[in-house]
Amino acid sequence: MPRVSEEHLTRRRQQILDAAKLCFSRKGFHETSMQDVFTESGLSAGAVYRYFKSKDELIAALATQTTVGLRMVMTEMIHEDPLPTPDRLVGALAEHMVANSGPDGFLRLAPQAWALALVHPEAAVYVKEAILAIRDRWYEYTERMRDEGWLPPDTDIHAVATAVMGVLPGFMLQHLIIGDIDPQTLARGVRTLLPYGPAAD
Repeated sequence: MPRVSEEHLTRRRQQILDAAKLCFSRKGFHETSMQDVFTESGLSAGAVYRYFKSKDELIAALATQTTVGLRMVMTEMIHEDPLPTPDRLVGALAEHMVANSGPDGFLRLAPQAWALALVHPEAAVYVKEAILAIRDRWYEYTERMRDEGWLPPDTDIHAVATAVMGVLPGFMLQHLIIGDIDPQTLARGVRTLLPYGPAAD
């Protein structure tokens, strides 16, 4: 019998995760059953359980994927020359979030994962790793702002990075739950509060 290739295993694992993502986005973690995942993926219970032993394992795996695209956008932007101003960076990240927060959007999983992390230790590990990965990008951006002369040389990088990072989760919750905020509004607010960059010199 031929051995299953690593590429096939990777594709099958992602197929299951994609199905779980759709189910969780539509129904939430608690209302989704493993049977829902079997049906959405088109795979048997045995095939799914080969990769994920429980719904919690699916949730943990998805928690690590939820912010990958956001981190990629941010990493690319903070390495640009010239450095984007805070309002431009935050606005672009908010645009990415909106584009991926529809009924089947993966960013709808983020608030659910945060809530789960408060009561589920295993999920908390993965959610914490995802949050820290985003915070590392904010550290790097804050350091670049300081190096550009937009912030004082003795700036507390940790304090600034953690403060600015709080803007996007707040935007996400207002966008998903209230629905009366858009990336342009957020960018205008950030530009007023953080008027840094060449235009402010």
